[in-house]
Amino acid sequence: MFVFSKQFWRFVMVGFTNTFNYYVLYLFFNHLLNMPYLGAHILAFLISMIGSFFLNSYFTYKTKPTLKKFLQFPLTYVVNFVVTTSGVFILVDILKLDENISPLLASVIAIPFTFIVSKMILLKEG
Repeated sequence: MFVFSKQFWRFVMVGFTNTFNYYVLYLFFNHLLNMPYLGAHILAFLISMIGSFFLNSYFTYKTKPTLKKFLQFPLTYVVNFVVTTSGVFILVDILKLDENISPLLASVIAIPFTFIVSKMILLKEG
């Protein structure tokens, strides 16, 4: 099962690193460069997504990054968004869990789905 694979755990480590990088960049742009929060969020998100692509290519999957893979990589974020958004809705509105904890739980639920999509993209030849 993929949950116990080294690739999966490297993917999780990259995810934590990427989240940390995003947050540091967000704070830097927002507080030190006085960017509006939304601009800081978008710029930090884009930079961290690029970093995530290269970290997952080299560290998680040990594959050569290509332009085609780079252009397809944002699909992993679409999958993550759909799963986490659906998860938050189900956890809060249907299961009546706390709305402060539910996004964290939904993010954990999304990890296997995002892992599968990123693996399909980054390990595809060409």
